[in-house]
Amino acid sequence: MNYQGIYTPAITPLTADGAIDQNAFAEVLEYLIETKVHGIIVAATTGEYYAHTAQERFDLAKQAKEVIGSRVPLVLGTGAIRTEDAVEYAKVAKEIQADGILVTIPPYALPTQQETAIHALTVDQAANLPVMFYNYPARMGVSMGQEFWDAVFAQSKNFVAVKESSGDMYQLHLLARNYPALNISCGWDDQALEFFAWGAKSWVCAGSNFVPREHVALYEACVIEKDFDKGRKIMTAMLPLMDFLETGHFIQTIKAGVELNGLKAGSVRAPLQGLAEDKKAQLAVIVKQLKDDVAAITAK
Repeated sequence: MNYQGIYTPAITPLTADGAIDQNAFAEVLEYLIETKVHGIIVAATTGEYYAHTAQERFDLAKQAKEVIGSRVPLVLGTGAIRTEDAVEYAKVAKEIQADGILVTIPPYALPTQQETAIHALTVDQAANLPVMFYNYPARMGVSMGQEFWDAVFAQSKNFVAVKESSGDMYQLHLLARNYPALNISCGWDDQALEFFAWGAKSWVCAGSNFVPREHVALYEACVIEKDFDKGRKIMTAMLPLMDFLETGHFIQTIKAGVELNGLKAGSVRAPLQGLAEDKKAQLAVIVKQLKDDVAAITAK
């Protein structure tokens, strides 16, 4: 398990009454496999894990494994406020034979670096699977720093990757320089080109739920072909979408994008509300232009 390529944090489709739409979820997973993403993450932020019951998360994990099988790697999110709950999600990942787990800092508690390391090691022990850390201080309140990295690497070989979502380029530089064995994954979309330039071989990108081929094209240009001129052109074409995603209503926009492809996504769970119709229309224009532009670039 090398955590390389485009990893999609899959959405969780909902029915009109707000229940999880299992048939639509299976169709979303099949679409992602068909479009050749390199891995799928279930129970990440884009999947609205924070708004699910524990039983819903268990059921989604099991369904995802049944649908995906061994066709692409399946990574299960273990995010939770309590370490004890994160451990239970890690146990499920082991039970269903997921390929890896995503480990976050528990939100709200503001743990120290050492406390965060203890949390991560405890979750790791429950699953004994390759771990991708998720460093997202804007959501969690604190960041994974050098004290944390040194502590976890000294005690487990399962820690192999990080989705770096701080937005701080110095953090990227530090990770690339000080931890060369760590597989760095871009978690800040408009910095994808810079991540690839610094040696990242992975991108965990919510937008790949509905424009996966375009995300794969950027990865292939930069990582496989080493053609950063081509990569800059693709990135330029993608920036309007990235800018739109950062205007608010992130998950709602991802779900609206999924429906542009004829798949069912449904609304979002409270406290979030659905995307306004005028925003959906704007998104449709942006996505069409993006697809046209990337198709022209890759054709050349």
